[in-house]
Amino acid sequence: MATSASISSKPRFNHSIFPRVHSSDVIFPASVAVDRKSSRRNVFRGVGVVRSCSNKVVAIDDRKVECVGDSTREKGRVLKVGLICGGPSAERGISLNSARSVLDHIQGDDLHVSCYYIDPHLNAYAISSAQVYSNTPADFDFKLESLAQGFETLTEFAEHLAASVDIVFPVIHGRFGEDGGIQELLEKSNVPFVGTGSKECRTAFDKARLFYDASLELKRQGFITVPNFVLQGDELDESGLSRWFSNNKLDANSGKVVVKPTRAGSSIGVTVAYGVADSLTKVREIISEGIDDKVLVEIFLGGGREFTAIVLDVGSDFNQQPVVFLPTEVELQSIDSGDISERDAIFNYRRKYLPTQQVVYHTPPRFPLDVIHKIREGASILFKRLGLRDFARIDGWFLPPSSTMMSSSSSEGNDFGKTESGTVIFTDINLISGMEQTSFLFQQASKVGFSHSNILRTIIQHACMRSPTLASYCTKSNPSQTTSKSSKNDALKKVFVIFGGDTSERQVSLMSGTNVWLNLQVSGDLEVTPCLLAPGNDTGSRTVWSLPYSLVLRHTTEEVLDACTEALEPARAALTSHLRSQVMEEIVNGLKKHDWFKGFDISDEQPIKFTLENWINLAKKVQATVFIAVHGGIGEDGTLQSLLEAEKVPYTGPGFSASKICMDKVATSLAVKNLTSFGVLTINKEVKRKEDLLNTSSCDVWDDVTSKLQCETLCIKPARDGCSTGVARLCCANDLGVYVKALENCLPRIPPNSLAKAHGVIEMPVPPPEYLIFEPFIETDEITIMSKSKNKNKNENVGLLWEGRSRWVEITVGVIGKQGSMRSLMPSVTVKESGDILSLEEKFQGGTGINLTPPPLSIMSTEALIKCKERIELIANTLELEGFSRIDAFVNVDNGEVLVIEVNTVPGMTPSTVLIHQALAEEPPVYPHRFFRTLLDLGSERFI
Repeated sequence: MATSASISSKPRFNHSIFPRVHSSDVIFPASVAVDRKSSRRNVFRGVGVVRSCSNKVVAIDDRKVECVGDSTREKGRVLKVGLICGGPSAERGISLNSARSVLDHIQGDDLHVSCYYIDPHLNAYAISSAQVYSNTPADFDFKLESLAQGFETLTEFAEHLAASVDIVFPVIHGRFGEDGGIQELLEKSNVPFVGTGSKECRTAFDKARLFYDASLELKRQGFITVPNFVLQGDELDESGLSRWFSNNKLDANSGKVVVKPTRAGSSIGVTVAYGVADSLTKVREIISEGIDDKVLVEIFLGGGREFTAIVLDVGSDFNQQPVVFLPTEVELQSIDSGDISERDAIFNYRRKYLPTQQVVYHTPPRFPLDVIHKIREGASILFKRLGLRDFARIDGWFLPPSSTMMSSSSSEGNDFGKTESGTVIFTDINLISGMEQTSFLFQQASKVGFSHSNILRTIIQHACMRSPTLASYCTKSNPSQTTSKSSKNDALKKVFVIFGGDTSERQVSLMSGTNVWLNLQVSGDLEVTPCLLAPGNDTGSRTVWSLPYSLVLRHTTEEVLDACTEALEPARAALTSHLRSQVMEEIVNGLKKHDWFKGFDISDEQPIKFTLENWINLAKKVQATVFIAVHGGIGEDGTLQSLLEAEKVPYTGPGFSASKICMDKVATSLAVKNLTSFGVLTINKEVKRKEDLLNTSSCDVWDDVTSKLQCETLCIKPARDGCSTGVARLCCANDLGVYVKALENCLPRIPPNSLAKAHGVIEMPVPPPEYLIFEPFIETDEITIMSKSKNKNKNENVGLLWEGRSRWVEITVGVIGKQGSMRSLMPSVTVKESGDILSLEEKFQGGTGINLTPPPLSIMSTEALIKCKERIELIANTLELEGFSRIDAFVNVDNGEVLVIEVNTVPGMTPSTVLIHQALAEEPPVYPHRFFRTLLDLGSERFI
């Protein structure tokens, strides 16, 4: 097991492509205090940062603010914000994502952020901002004792906040964050915070009490509710549930219902059940998993259409003035799958947070106008009557006249929500809405003129108004210089960020491109335009869409394309413009009285469609640099690079030749085959055509391949696709048959545990690849993260458990630099949470997957790590990479030998990518704004 010292140590390397001091938004953690018992009231120094200030580096800690050569601070003090994430709920990974997004968008000369984390057992820690960029809390949970300052009690934590920050922004989802727990703690210590008070949180968070308790005033005042039954405790009321099924004319054996926790957010544990027995089984699962001990069973709203609406309070002097943004319709796509869980389409955790084609958003919703008005009116009433503050998200359903809901509520005089076009029902209050980059908050805010930074700062400043001591701060909304085309300056350097395409990784490409765009646009000297590469049969027919701000923030590339078409449809565009103007007027009426509000910073623009050729010509004309974020296909096989090179348009990443070689996994192996004597090894491969697999017995193929490769188990993957889709471990001929059947039927995914060895969902390339690669499956030892148990004391050792029998571990590592002088970033050890192959979620979805950066010394020595990095650099320079890429490999932990898996010339650049973790492991740490700007600058210098 690793010791704290071994986990936190990391070797230093002298050469670096990153400048030591640069006029940018780089943030450097100060020294970290590790003694929990020393000087409890001391201010934690590990959350200090360095920020730019009018091109001068500023040192900020909890005691002082100094801005050399700048008069910004003369206008007011810096507002110190405490950002708290984590918590005990299963949504703590999403909470970390939200915190990362907030951190990205609120920092500035006038606002300093200190970061804090609550672990699953309600232990509080002050953490460096670098830790917020971890993929998941599991990345650092086990080493908090060595990397962060812990607090002995929550009371001590609250006392620290009272002494160290001006206001707290809690982004804990679910329990302790939305149930009044953190709010009560802050109230007792008189710490100002963003959001609703503790008492009101307790009421709004409990679905059973809020919407279904007959004694609650809301129901008596006319709000229509869904028929439900509440089950609680160890002994479940089966007879009562049976009577409820009968009373609501539901078949006791097959009646379709929704089962969900009453106090666990809007997506965790939500599932569909059939009949009384199945319902009780699902209820017991929720209780046994510790999600909640009180569970709701309610009628499935067949034919209903789900919506969600963000509410912003623009009032003052403790007078609420809620404004409801344009609601979003959540459309679940019908899934043709043998997996019953896929047929039971509900808006669950996976659909909400992983970008697949299973869900589409429409803002505003495709509802009749009277229904949209009723949603906005009802959400506003709920916000007021529940005593909510600052902002919230309210979910519900629209039931068309054709949808029937058997409820006695209508006979009780409950009629709010009824319109000529159907019925509106509210079902969930979210006190701390998700704040990931493309969350509903930012989608809806951008529709009415707010950038990410502007809406977050507006929320914070509104919360500050409740505290007289914060009134003097001149924190202000800080509209970006580059978000509105009407304000663009010809002197700004032009950047086109392109993403999308038609490969199986196009949704990840959308996430990557969005993240790059948002990070680059904070640079005051850049004009950054997001661009979507649409699917096409050949290069000549390709089209590219130049996108306005609000159309980028979508779930899938298909959704972005539909939104572009919809935005140009006259009737739809007119409705959106009308509603947008109405909401903006309501917002201005409330905020115009506040000096800190400087207006909206997102203009109402239309998307523009180009042919790929015309788009490249435009890039040449305006002297733009193209930041390529298209994974796979023409974005990674050299085609796009060749087209840009022909017109001398600078772009990021490797050139045409290197891209073409690295896209072909067989060609990559051949290109580095001569490096064996230098400790660089390759994996033997056997390539098969898809048609041959379809027309040959799986047993015959299995025998042939295992004989040639001399192995017992195989890894199968597309020959020319990305690194995450279609990759599976095959243990027998039957496994191969299942995989080939998925290819034959063009299945978008293979359900969990369809193969002999346990695994998660395997996302498949659509359309299926023409060629597939078979490789021997490389066995590595399982790495287990050891963390504290609820029943163990605080002094229990935590760390890693690794037996190390095979002496090989899987790593992924970024390389960066100019051709011929590429250097390796700090490698990351990849830890699989389930199965033997990293799933799409574990690679790219924030809140899942574990990456250990740097490799702990308990696994790999400093000497082996140095050798590993040298060999990675040798691979990069042999392949003539440039700009940046990512190399996946196995490494021998004793001698640093590297066994190459593949090279990604357009690696994932999502908010949770390991590239960011590795840049943060540099000395000094390089934060995302600076990292992506460095990659851009390398591309801009291509033809110089």
